[in-house]
Amino acid sequence: MTSKNIPTIKFSRNDAKGFFKILNKRVNQYFKEHDISKTGNWKLYVKTFIMFSIYMVPYFLMLTIEMNQWLQLGLTVLIGIGMAGVGMNVMHDGNHGSYSKHSWVNKLMGSSIYILAGNVYNWKVQHNVLHHTYTNIQGHDEDLDAGRILRFSKNAPWKRFHKFQHYYSIFIYGLLTLNWVLTADYTQMKRYIKRKLNGKVGPLKPVKEWSTLVFTKILYVAIWIVLPMIFIDVAWWKILIGFFVMHYTAGLILSLIFQLAHITEDVVMPLPDNTGTIKNTWAIHQLFTTVNFSTKNKIMNWFSGGLNHQVEHHIFPHICHIHYTQIAKIVKETAKEFNLPYNEHNTTRKALASHFRFLKQMSRKPSVAL
Repeated sequence: MTSKNIPTIKFSRNDAKGFFKILNKRVNQYFKEHDISKTGNWKLYVKTFIMFSIYMVPYFLMLTIEMNQWLQLGLTVLIGIGMAGVGMNVMHDGNHGSYSKHSWVNKLMGSSIYILAGNVYNWKVQHNVLHHTYTNIQGHDEDLDAGRILRFSKNAPWKRFHKFQHYYSIFIYGLLTLNWVLTADYTQMKRYIKRKLNGKVGPLKPVKEWSTLVFTKILYVAIWIVLPMIFIDVAWWKILIGFFVMHYTAGLILSLIFQLAHITEDVVMPLPDNTGTIKNTWAIHQLFTTVNFSTKNKIMNWFSGGLNHQVEHHIFPHICHIHYTQIAKIVKETAKEFNLPYNEHNTTRKALASHFRFLKQMSRKPSVAL
């Protein structure tokens, strides 16, 4: 992208002690000494098989086998768990180019977002470009917007209904992926193409992107709504309930894990100065705006696709998540050496508590300056 196509904001280049240069050198040395690739390996491939199995096997069982309707409902919850698992462990790394050293494999795995109801182009713009570049900067990182229903930053306008957000937020979170199906992808694509954001994937091709969006949405509805209505002997409205439960399960998991990494008491949400400059370098900015959680929990490390190691992910997004536990030691020690923050919560419970306390803080009407 050219500078005219991105928000007018820049990061300081003043890293006198060379934090990122030294950190990058140490991380590269780790991979060199252990003679391993920065991308995925057999552990990731096995996990990919498991996640797709959790996602798709219950679906095919419901299409082919008669079963109790309560069991079917339970399977839709399992599908939702698998849906979140594919998103965090397969799609995410694929679209960051960290799943494999082969670009076609990354493209294939990244394209799994289409069967999750999303869109590659939109995701790369919102996540890879806007979120990873302008993390926690109001007006630039769209992850802070939340449709204005939720207030995630003191820099965001306050509405009267925000004073209840720490209560109703949990219900909104479950609608994340359902929103992809209904409205978000269409409005995002219109907005991003108008701004000429290309997602760092080459020349922008609006006709191609719109055609892909329409085709994949039709295919998605055919797979997850039309086929079940044809092959599963239940009322159509029960199919829609199952579809909603599937999405709500996935949306709740994805939203909570995403929020715990950036929307807590520990992080800062800076604004640029009057020259459009953020006071820290990009890498140091990531340390101030990001938080890890539950990194000692093997289940969370495995299921979340390393998204609980958000500090490592934000500084090294092109390194596969299966390596985060190892390089975290390097990042933490280097940050401490340079007297920089390394935000982390020991458990998911503590991270959740911090998130909802922060939501409560943001729910209060800002005092009027005199």
